[in-house]
Amino acid sequence: MKIYFLLLMEFFKIGLFSVGGGYATMPFLYNLITDYGWYSYKDLSDMIAISVLTPGPVGLNMATFAGFQTSGVTGAIVASLALMLPTYIIVCLSLIHISEPTRPY
Repeated sequence: MKIYFLLLMEFFKIGLFSVGGGYATMPFLYNLITDYGWYSYKDLSDMIAISVLTPGPVGLNMATFAGFQTSGVTGAIVASLALMLPTYIIVCLSLIHISEPTRPY
């Protein structure tokens, strides 16, 4: 259970601070190798190659692959959802702000 919480926290952080697309996640993924050792440097290069070739967002593909390498299918789901969660929260908060009714003075 601890591994899923770590995946959630790390990929939430990656999703929150990697502004600029999928390639902006690479330094964060590189740091995960040194911090946790969940995958190797060769796995990271394979992850980049596979993520570029498969359809879909590169960052999400890399998160799915890293989660799968770490903890199987459940890890892939947790990492993918954690990467998308910050964007979802920010969009929902901005929609709440935009959709407030205007009050006449």
